[in-house]
Amino acid sequence: MKLLLLILPVAVFAQAPPNVESTLETINIKSGKRTVILKEKRHFEAPNWSRDGKYFIINSKGLLEKISTSGEKLGIINTDFANRCNNDHGISFDGKMLIISHNDNRMKNTSGGNSRIFTLPIEGGTPTLITENAPSYWHGISPDGQTLVYCASRNGEFDVYSIPVTGGEEKRLTNAPSLDDGPEYSYDGKYIYFNSHRTGKMHIYRMKPDGSEQEQLTNDEYSNWFAHPSPNGKWIVFITYIEDQKANHPFGKDVKLRLMDLKTRKIKDLTDVFFGGQGTINVPSWSPDSKQLAFVTYHIDK
Repeated sequence: MKLLLLILPVAVFAQAPPNVESTLETINIKSGKRTVILKEKRHFEAPNWSRDGKYFIINSKGLLEKISTSGEKLGIINTDFANRCNNDHGISFDGKMLIISHNDNRMKNTSGGNSRIFTLPIEGGTPTLITENAPSYWHGISPDGQTLVYCASRNGEFDVYSIPVTGGEEKRLTNAPSLDDGPEYSYDGKYIYFNSHRTGKMHIYRMKPDGSEQEQLTNDEYSNWFAHPSPNGKWIVFITYIEDQKANHPFGKDVKLRLMDLKTRKIKDLTDVFFGGQGTINVPSWSPDSKQLAFVTYHIDK
């Protein structure tokens, strides 16, 4: 277990150089057409596509921002005291709730990070603490809005956990002797998709919501992270590191987005290789009609 103490598997404040340029893009999964929404010389991450399809939520410097689908800046979301939000944030299926992971200074010196999960109204407000323990990094919510799933380190091991959306007792869903991360519910609620380093390579898996029937979906030479199921239930998209990153997902690496047909299990490249990684597609980012995805690419001026 000594190795696990050296892993930073989930969202902290990503270490990006000051001369980074971030580009929020969308891609049509059928035509492959990419559209630039916002390009700026600053570091931002992890777009959520709103449930009504009208805007994106990104994080930058600990705060959450709204960006319209035409690239207009719609302002900072009021998260009150939670001003150290990392890139694990998202929206409930009914569009009424925002879930954030806040690097909480009240949990200083916690091994693996001090992130805890909070909820608040989608329009902003005072966050409500859901996970008492740290580190806890949000990744998914059940379609009925009753359960959150997240990656958490307990006793030095990072696994997938669930908890009622109102808080309470958490349930451990995985127990492989390695990193399990990125859990996200399918839109029909039948599966939780996640990534795991249990074989010594990072691959995509899925399981039933109670943690049973854990099934490996990818098995290739790449490092595969953050599977996001499409709203229509036909595909998952995930980010692939071209070079093996062990159990890490660093910023500033050669990556590509890939699409798996869940019926045939065939995988195709959705993008060419680009400069990205941490911050590119950490959280749910499908358009509501399943036709497009939002993601972030990066460039560093030499």
